[in-house]
Amino acid sequence: MRTSARLARAFGKAPAGGGIGQRRCESTGCDQDGAYRAPRSPSRMTEYRWFCLQHVREYNAAWNYYAGMSDNEVEADIRRDTVWQRPSWPLGTAPGHGNWHAGRVSDGFGVFGEAGRAPPPRREPATAEERALLVLELRAPVTVADVKLRYKELVKRHHPDANGGDKAAEERFKQISEAYRTVMDSLAP
Repeated sequence: MRTSARLARAFGKAPAGGGIGQRRCESTGCDQDGAYRAPRSPSRMTEYRWFCLQHVREYNAAWNYYAGMSDNEVEADIRRDTVWQRPSWPLGTAPGHGNWHAGRVSDGFGVFGEAGRAPPPRREPATAEERALLVLELRAPVTVADVKLRYKELVKRHHPDANGGDKAAEERFKQISEAYRTVMDSLAP
């Protein structure tokens, strides 16, 4: 079938030229060709009435798809249109699919925190600079200003005088100071 014939058929124009298949306008008292289709009713959208151009325009102007529907029916129809008249369900509640749960999904990043699943192994820092950044709780790439700011924050928090002479705080303070020197040495030109 040629494209023009398919388009004419899809958009409701009757074949031209009279003869078999020629329709008359369904408007009372009209003897023109019924070349244009219009749906019979909202409940029968695939059944058509055929009109001439003048009468199809009148029919379309008077057409109200929602005529005879209650407010609730109109609202329900609009809601069905938001999903293209297809049923939809919340995730995992579709009929026949059982209940959804995280154990049925491959979770390589541990988003769902599946019970019994070991976290992925951590990679040990390979270089002294990586270990120092880990102690300073920073990630590469860093600038000198980033390192200094983080060092000041950590020193204030872990200084032995600020923690009443706590040995654990003193040890942490030493680690932070050593890590700071290592990172600053690696950033020096």
